[in-house]
Amino acid sequence: MPVLLLLLPIALRPTAPGRAGFVQMVQPTTRPGDGGAARPPAVAAPAGFVAPKPKPLSMTRPKEQLPSLITGGLALAVRLATGVFTLGWTPWLLTGDDAAAVGVESGTYGFRLGPVAFRDTSPLLAEAVRPEEPLVLYEYEGSPFCRKVREAALLLDLPLALRPCPGARAGFASELQERTGRMTVPFLVDPNTGTEMFESDDIVEYMLSTYGPPRAAYDPKALWPLRGGFQVATATLATLLRGLAGSQRQPNARPDNEAMQPLQLWGYEPSPFVRPVREKLCALCLPHTLVPTARGSANRDALVRKTGVQFQVPYLVDPNTGVELFESPEIVEYLEAVYTVPSR
Repeated sequence: MPVLLLLLPIALRPTAPGRAGFVQMVQPTTRPGDGGAARPPAVAAPAGFVAPKPKPLSMTRPKEQLPSLITGGLALAVRLATGVFTLGWTPWLLTGDDAAAVGVESGTYGFRLGPVAFRDTSPLLAEAVRPEEPLVLYEYEGSPFCRKVREAALLLDLPLALRPCPGARAGFASELQERTGRMTVPFLVDPNTGTEMFESDDIVEYMLSTYGPPRAAYDPKALWPLRGGFQVATATLATLLRGLAGSQRQPNARPDNEAMQPLQLWGYEPSPFVRPVREKLCALCLPHTLVPTARGSANRDALVRKTGVQFQVPYLVDPNTGVELFESPEIVEYLEAVYTVPSR
């Protein structure tokens, strides 16, 4: 990532903090068509559980994490870091009062170094239409076509209420079949407009037209990694590099996971730290809302305000147990403990 940063211009003028983000949009909600009547299953955090203390810019379990970070980094490189930056990403070098306003105390994301501060936003998306509710996406981790839609949502800083359908046959695939008569992913439901559609290219075009900035405001070449054979080939390779993780339902996943309240995952899936959590959520068939925090996202400010600590992802919020925690390996371990059936 440092190489990419060096290739992009730094704006030498201050910028106002980004919008509040989408905290109000990611509270637990009922799923499309469930009527809101069913009570979620009861689960609890492991006995004696204590959330780990966040350790920004470090590995909590180096030997355990290193292989995953390597394959995650390779997958990131293969996809040319698509989804790491929002559309219209702009870095700023701040000085004076603007630099002093950056930090945890003010709830403003950024990095301070002496009298200056670094901050990045997306002025282009600041004027774009924002959905009142997250878009619902039936998908699964290993599909290159689902990855295309998720990456496009990161570019547009759009939260997604994800309904995992591993292999397009498990998880929410039966719910999808009841709704559409098909087990085909990706499938998008936009509760804000009543729009429902299949086909990844059509979904991406819909999101750009409905929630993107004016076409004349950006270079369409910024979207080319989402197009054609290159996207399919590199997304497939990225899945293979990760060992097809998240492409099948985990055998010991609780049979009632689909009925749980949706968890919240703050992050951006190209991150080698976030991806293992995304893969585990998909393998366990847990509904979850991905709150995007790509570079330039307004949700970076929102996460700093919510947690009161330096920006760090992944961050998981579990309304089923009341647990909130940082740190990728600890989150995966927590999900394993709560949402699998103990072996006998």
